[in-house]
Amino acid sequence: MPVKCTNSCNNNAVLKRPKTGDKLCKECFYNVFEEEIHNTVVNYNLFKPGDTVAIGASGGKDSTVLAYIMKTLNDRYNYGLNLILLSIDEGITGYRDDSLETVKRNKVQYDLPLKILSYEELYGWTMDAIVQHVGRSNNCTFCGVFRRQALDRGAMMVGANKIVTGHNADDVAETVLMNILRGDIARLRRCTSITTGSDGGLPRCKPFKYTYEKEIVMYAYFKKLDYFSTECIYSPNAYRGYARAYLKDLEAIRPSCIIDIIHSGECMSVKTEVKMPKQGLCTKCGYISSQTLCKACVLLEGLNRGLPKLGIGKVHRGKGKAILDLVIQETLSKQSSMASLTNSSSSLNSTDSSAPNKTGCSNQCDQCECSTDETAKKIQNIAIDF
Repeated sequence: MPVKCTNSCNNNAVLKRPKTGDKLCKECFYNVFEEEIHNTVVNYNLFKPGDTVAIGASGGKDSTVLAYIMKTLNDRYNYGLNLILLSIDEGITGYRDDSLETVKRNKVQYDLPLKILSYEELYGWTMDAIVQHVGRSNNCTFCGVFRRQALDRGAMMVGANKIVTGHNADDVAETVLMNILRGDIARLRRCTSITTGSDGGLPRCKPFKYTYEKEIVMYAYFKKLDYFSTECIYSPNAYRGYARAYLKDLEAIRPSCIIDIIHSGECMSVKTEVKMPKQGLCTKCGYISSQTLCKACVLLEGLNRGLPKLGIGKVHRGKGKAILDLVIQETLSKQSSMASLTNSSSSLNSTDSSAPNKTGCSNQCDQCECSTDETAKKIQNIAIDF
């Protein structure tokens, strides 16, 4: 027997909302879904008229629905936003190249400008090349770090002053669980924020923070939106996958657990005596970082030196992290010394056997490239040992 819509519209219900248990028809579901996101935007004051907003578009269900919703609400409620689709091409053959074709179709369907920025353009590496060096066990570390920075750099290129991403309630709850399991107090404190990065000058907003993934999928299905549904070929080994599986098991028993976990994360507080990392700027690229070098520069340095595991490991714990910072500083200092040595080489007597050079070094000096290579090896060992 057909079940009638809870809103007394006399239409047959097509779904039961996991968050509230309401049984809704298509039209009522559309209205409730869109109004909840509009209320989130208004209540948290996510945007101001005249903002240029970069929409992180991957072609997947979340970002496709986000682009559609942002376009719809911007027109319906006159937000006054300048919307731009921003896609990051990680260089994953058979996955990202196909999903970008979906984004290009979305550009035409929603009449929005599109900017595509690649890892190869920014870093000189593709994810396919990185995986060949690091294997499949740690590749998501590289992708996550590089992608976050690439989104910011892409937004700056298109003149955006805000970024919106399709992170939904399931994603936020998974992140809370991951940070608890890792004991990462700093990230745990800010991971439930609906807007992050405000102190860095380029805020990143999550309009879907309270929106269940199941509802996003149903909205895309009923609206017949054009999205790409294949999972990344490198993601099955990601740490997040285990948190996701655990969360799905909990949701099957108690559907409200997703929102409950988010609310728990929001209510957590850190004691004033707990030392938290201070945010500054990377001395190499100028990107926001709590260390001398940002994570992207450390990982990129390792790739370029043939030490792909540089920066991967338990370096976030006390002594290991401190020593790694010192050795990185030493590496940069030696690079500077080498540059100065090259500039003043004309004053040295080329016939003097005591003068250090690349061909005559006996591994006992600290001015030629051998010492820098040794330092790089130390960095790798520290990243692994600690």
